[in-house]
Amino acid sequence: MSIIFVLIPLGLVLLALAVWAFFWAAGSGQFDDLDSPAWRILLDDDRRPPGGTDDGDEGGDKGGDPGGR
Repeated sequence: MSIIFVLIPLGLVLLALAVWAFFWAAGSGQFDDLDSPAWRILLDDDRRPPGGTDDGDEGGDKGGDPGGR
């Protein structure tokens, strides 16, 4: 029965911490734009834009010693 004297204040402290964290996040702009990040993944384009420079280099090894010696 004495554990309730520990758990109730601990629960109230955790509740106060959660309420403070919510208001801090809302005040710092965490919830300002909820739609753009969801659309950004759909609009992500891995293709190279037209008119870009294409020097024919696809990356990779430029020759030389493969062991790095």
